[in-house]
Amino acid sequence: MANGVVHSVEYSLLKDLRVEIEGEEGAFSLCFWVYIMSSSAFPATIIQQLHSDGINGTPFLVLNEKKRMMLLPLLLLHKEASNSGNFTSLTEVPHASMETEFPLEKWIHVGCEVSTDHLRLHIDGEIVGERPLSSVFNKDSSLSGSRKIALASIGGDGCKLLGYVHNLEVLPPTLSIKDHHGKDLPLRLSIDSSDAFEIEVGSDGVWSIIGGKASCRRNFSLDVVLLDSLGHSATKDDEVIASLLYADNGALVENTTDGEAPLLASYDGIEYASCERPSKLLQGRASFKLKISQLSSKCDNRLFRIRFHMRSGNYPFFEAFSPPIRCISRGRNIRASSLTWKRSTSAIQSVSLSESSRMDVGSLELQHGNSHEARPCPSSKRVRSGPDKLCAALKTDLNLERPDEKCNSHAGTANLVKNEFGTSLEGRPENLEEVDDSQSDSESTGERNSPSKSMSSRTSPMSDMNIFKYSLSGLTERSFMLKEIALSASDAELLEFAHQVSLYSGCSHHGRQISMAKRLIEEGTKAWNLISQNNHQIRWENVVFEIEEYFMKIACCSSRSLTQQDFELLRRIAGCREYLSQENFEKMWCWLYPVAFTLSRDWINAMWSSMSPKWIEGFVTKEEAESSLQGPRGLQEPGTFVLRFPTSRSWPHPDAGSLIVTYVGSDYTLHHRLLSLEQFFGYSEGEMNLKPLQDMLLAEPELSRLGRIIRSH
Repeated sequence: MANGVVHSVEYSLLKDLRVEIEGEEGAFSLCFWVYIMSSSAFPATIIQQLHSDGINGTPFLVLNEKKRMMLLPLLLLHKEASNSGNFTSLTEVPHASMETEFPLEKWIHVGCEVSTDHLRLHIDGEIVGERPLSSVFNKDSSLSGSRKIALASIGGDGCKLLGYVHNLEVLPPTLSIKDHHGKDLPLRLSIDSSDAFEIEVGSDGVWSIIGGKASCRRNFSLDVVLLDSLGHSATKDDEVIASLLYADNGALVENTTDGEAPLLASYDGIEYASCERPSKLLQGRASFKLKISQLSSKCDNRLFRIRFHMRSGNYPFFEAFSPPIRCISRGRNIRASSLTWKRSTSAIQSVSLSESSRMDVGSLELQHGNSHEARPCPSSKRVRSGPDKLCAALKTDLNLERPDEKCNSHAGTANLVKNEFGTSLEGRPENLEEVDDSQSDSESTGERNSPSKSMSSRTSPMSDMNIFKYSLSGLTERSFMLKEIALSASDAELLEFAHQVSLYSGCSHHGRQISMAKRLIEEGTKAWNLISQNNHQIRWENVVFEIEEYFMKIACCSSRSLTQQDFELLRRIAGCREYLSQENFEKMWCWLYPVAFTLSRDWINAMWSSMSPKWIEGFVTKEEAESSLQGPRGLQEPGTFVLRFPTSRSWPHPDAGSLIVTYVGSDYTLHHRLLSLEQFFGYSEGEMNLKPLQDMLLAEPELSRLGRIIRSH
């Protein structure tokens, strides 16, 4: 009865849909994917059954004024139905219909099951409407004989219905509509907002991006993904182009008065007009590192929007638009929201809190990154959320940073981090996540020469020179500076220094690392002197007890000891084998102390102490976390997550001591998000009125149940 695949599985205009069906078997199913534009007028006829003249017809599949799909019988005898424009009368005709509004600008699978005794309407593989027809038609109106049935979309009602069709197929009754739903899926382009970096998100959803002159504008990063209609990543050999438009009318933004393109793409430190440098889709993902040279203030304060589109086809589903963008100069203050998912500054994602002096205490920021933590990530975004909310929504993960990035508010490149405690401390841990040795703030101001490693004794710790030096330096130079400053500065001076650095760099996460510098150095020196007893090297097995004792003291936790696996990871971070040197100890201490400091807070101390459930299994690597989320048939259920401390973040990295959420996303891929803890450290325990952190985590749409860590041996 059916002609098999009637149309190509590629994409065609809905108005060109036409199919002929042999009626000898008395039943058939018409299946196709449809993408209907929101600019369409409703009510509208999608498909008509053509009359013998091949021009006029009666409705077969329609969208009524409520945008609900209706499937009508063939060869209607009701004279009311002969007028395809009379949609009111169609309600009197027996039909199968859906009870909800049909989604627009989204690929939807439609199955029309037709026989002599029933109608069934399938949406996305499920029956949404059914109607028996046994008493409706007489013998002459049945689907019998050898006559052909012609179905087409010809706009007979005069309405302009805009849309696209994919993989139209006529099936015999023996084949399943649900099976058709799962094959030859259409594709769409989408912005992965969870990877956005250096973007501030206002309560109105408008993005704020720092742009303008070359000396002021900052890199911001976005990833664009190619997904199938079920939300799974799809592979296609193609390129994606980015362009800057006005948000109000979609017109291209003009060049600056200096002749610069309004949107620039950065590759290897060189800027190009974005239209000249498309990004290649690799495993369904195209990464963009962009800058905006045109300010909104120079364009009558109009908002912009970025359009991403694929080279391969001029289809609306192969383009994606960012939210409205306000491009501002660097000197303008941005009101940060109280909650952020963001990407981490170097190799791990971290979340940063609001940069305002006082934030809403009911929310927490999370940084997001994909499962590959070695890519450069953008800085954090901020999403406004209400009290007791951990994050506004994972859908709008504009504040997420990948674990392999710089501080949330700065773009970074994933290099190696040298976690320096003193001048003798160099080297990298063995077999750990890749870490960052880049200048965490350099992306926003341009590459600078690193300052000298010696600070003049005549220079005050609070001098502008030291503030600028620290803000523009890499992690190694920062550790040298803090070690020297901490020897002479008071606690109050350190706090003021931290405040000034945060103001200049635009990143509030430096504050905690600077403020803990004096105690970290003093306690680290005492611990090494006690452990070493003036020896240059000590057997590792002889120092684990003292390390544990110091850790439990700083973490204010006497009920939970470190495990053998914890010690093994600490040894790897230290970079030692059988013997521990001072250099090894300082590497380990710069990682362990911020972790212990975090655990000392009441709001997370209880989670660390809890053994059932075990919210934090211990010190684990990214690989162990990812392996733990693998089930016997692949990844565990979406929403399963584990908590861990990033092994590639050591003091004075802004994200040192933060927590990462590793979880299975709704797209069945692994994600890593760093929780920004700045908000909690900004308040005393008595000032906070928060839900427990575990409750805030479980309130996240993407997080539903705690997983278990499988430790490697």
